[in-house]
Amino acid sequence: MKSLTRAWLLDETPATRRQAVWGRRYRLWLGLRENPLAMSGLLVILAVLLLSLLAPLLTPYTPGTQDLTNRLAAPSLQHWLGTDELGRDVWTRIIFGGRTTLGMVIAVVLLTAPLGLLIGCIAGYVGGWLDKTLMRLTDIFLAFPRLILALAFVAALKPGVESAVLAIALTAWPPYARLARAETLQFRNSDFIAASRITGASPLRIILRHVMPLCVPSLIVRVTLDMSSIIITAASLGFLGMGAQPPSPEWGTMIATARRFLFSEWWVPLMPCIAIFLTSLAFNFLGDGLRDVLDPKER
Repeated sequence: MKSLTRAWLLDETPATRRQAVWGRRYRLWLGLRENPLAMSGLLVILAVLLLSLLAPLLTPYTPGTQDLTNRLAAPSLQHWLGTDELGRDVWTRIIFGGRTTLGMVIAVVLLTAPLGLLIGCIAGYVGGWLDKTLMRLTDIFLAFPRLILALAFVAALKPGVESAVLAIALTAWPPYARLARAETLQFRNSDFIAASRITGASPLRIILRHVMPLCVPSLIVRVTLDMSSIIITAASLGFLGMGAQPPSPEWGTMIATARRFLFSEWWVPLMPCIAIFLTSLAFNFLGDGLRDVLDPKER
């Protein structure tokens, strides 16, 4: 049965569109599987997601439970990664903090990727004054460092997770717009686009049905590579007091409240640092692997 399915997926002359689509996806998976760094990154990301989702089942503690008689305890069988200055279990706060940090990352991507894709495709396809206006707006956002601009947006609103997500989203969309525009310029005068115009398709329909799907593979690669910087930006906002607020178990906030123990009770600030490092590195490895299999120029 397995060999038949594999043969069906790898058939060079697919009989249906469904077979062609799934065959292409399977070939991409085979290409990704050959990259050990990409697979290790994928495994780390899946592990972090599972630990975050199953956090209540993996620890007997809650992230806000305080035990002042057991504060700053070293790692042990009772507390795998020790306790912080209020006696809270560090392991519990890290896996619950993964929900906050990864939730912010996913929210930012869901806001910025479609917005940047749409703006870039419209600018590249329509051209003219609209292209110049959208690209100059994009240049304005790109002229400011992302963290500085995000801090300004959060300061104008109020510190918190929602404000941090909105601020990061407002500063993260320009690279996606530039990428989508560059991809659109390559094939806006292609024969299949001209055929769509002849059949009476409106510009909006052409952008949504033909142009945007062609830009998605490059966008996926860029989003995956950008997730590490989004994680670091979200943690930086939390560290500076502009993101998630204490006692929320967010990795950046945990580092901020525990930095004074770096040279004494090192496990308190170090563990969330390791979580940020491993997750960011995993997204970079996965992004590099996806670029190798999705970008035709890399083949």
